[in-house]
Amino acid sequence: MKSGNMRLKEISLRQDPDLRKELALLARGCDFVLPSRFKKRLKAFQQIQVHPKKEEPLTPASSQNIPKFYFPKGCPKANFNIDGIIARIEKTFSGFPLERATLEDMGKVAKACECPLYWKAPLFYAAGGDRTGYISVHKFIAMWRKILQTCHDDSAKFMQLLAKPGCNYLEQEDFIPFLQDVVNTHPHLTFLREASEFHSRYITTVVQRIFYQVNRSWSGRITCSELRKSNFLQHVALLEEEDINQSSDYFSYEHFYVIYCKFWELDTDHDLYIDENDLAKHNDNAISSHVIQRIFSGAVTRSRKIHKEGKISYADFVWFLLSEEDKKTHASIEYWFRCMDLDGDGVLSMYELEYFYEEQCQKMESLAIEPLPFEDCLCQMLDLVKPQTEGKITLHDLKKCKQANIFFDTFLNLEKYLDQEQKDPFSVLRVGENEGQELSDWEKYAAEEYAVLVAEEAANEQWNDGYDGELNILDIPVANKDKCSADKRSFFELPSHSSEVDLEEYEYEDDFE
Repeated sequence: MKSGNMRLKEISLRQDPDLRKELALLARGCDFVLPSRFKKRLKAFQQIQVHPKKEEPLTPASSQNIPKFYFPKGCPKANFNIDGIIARIEKTFSGFPLERATLEDMGKVAKACECPLYWKAPLFYAAGGDRTGYISVHKFIAMWRKILQTCHDDSAKFMQLLAKPGCNYLEQEDFIPFLQDVVNTHPHLTFLREASEFHSRYITTVVQRIFYQVNRSWSGRITCSELRKSNFLQHVALLEEEDINQSSDYFSYEHFYVIYCKFWELDTDHDLYIDENDLAKHNDNAISSHVIQRIFSGAVTRSRKIHKEGKISYADFVWFLLSEEDKKTHASIEYWFRCMDLDGDGVLSMYELEYFYEEQCQKMESLAIEPLPFEDCLCQMLDLVKPQTEGKITLHDLKKCKQANIFFDTFLNLEKYLDQEQKDPFSVLRVGENEGQELSDWEKYAAEEYAVLVAEEAANEQWNDGYDGELNILDIPVANKDKCSADKRSFFELPSHSSEVDLEEYEYEDDFE
């Protein structure tokens, strides 16, 4: 190490311009070199080698100096008064007999906890109320104090209340007690309450819509981060303030009615499952048979029934219909991208696009419509999407282009593709200007279909007036904006009480497998 330092110092010394000049003169034998000056410089150089400058070691930054920045259960609030909340809870319980709260009392308890009203069932069951039918003040306070000390935002608290012990995620069945309480107590679902046979269908629909919107990872497990990024808890909070049909993302009964009736039209044998032939009939066979095969291949479904018998459940159909009728949302873009990505490499190649477009051409030729050559269609789609990599369309490209619905309809739905071809081309440019100011494609579809179904229901009711004794169907209630009535009857033939299908046994297991 010393020899290395010496060489560095010698090099630096030789680079001194004055000394270099003197050394050069000395080498040529000149006798007018100033030896005293040379000796002084040499002596200074030797002193530097004997007393090298010590470098001060860098002190590593202490971990105590780095502020905490990751809060998986929410950022703790300064001066949060837990004791004040506990005191309000104790005061609320003091008004109950023996200081015990039943499920019916939990609305007051939820408010004392500063939670939305419809957190009442999760609070009740998390404190063990399902085992005894009531909860004591001490047991509830012990449970809630622990949650307040460890969970610092609504998402973390709701996750802790619903999740199974030891789990940091929510699965589909975790939402069932919460949603059953919504069905049992929400004032705008009074008409559904009396038709207990359809509780499971409504709950299944809402659960699938929750996972469709919130579970962006497609894992089948909702994390606290996903819940925090979604608008689900805002919709839960609004349940006590407005008509349930205003919750167009999750809880709308009208939307459930549309989805279930569409499924019932296709489920001709009423075994609560549909096969490829059944699904192909949707929208008058407008959907590509290639994409239907992809749906039944398991590309976008989790049902074990597909691999056993080639059928999809009602839960799978909910995802299909939401994606089919609104191809602008991120969830639907992901849904159809998975269907079109035949080799699963995360890229739509020109081969894959041509594979789906060939069937569209065949359908158009059968209708005496001259199809656009694939090369011309491809140029239009590439101009529409503007992929970052030439010749390869990624999921990011489709989400970024804001016109993914046109892209997917071109390859997957002939009827919608032809409708797009007849529209004013400049209307597409105006879509982005009004984005967020009008109803979504799904909301428009659901409103139109619900109006049609209600009108047909009214006509059917008049036609069947006086012949109720001869009908062997169950009532599926229709929501009325002015009056909630359980006397309305669906014109679809729903399972009778004598049906071999055990709805109580079926209601959750098959839907959430």
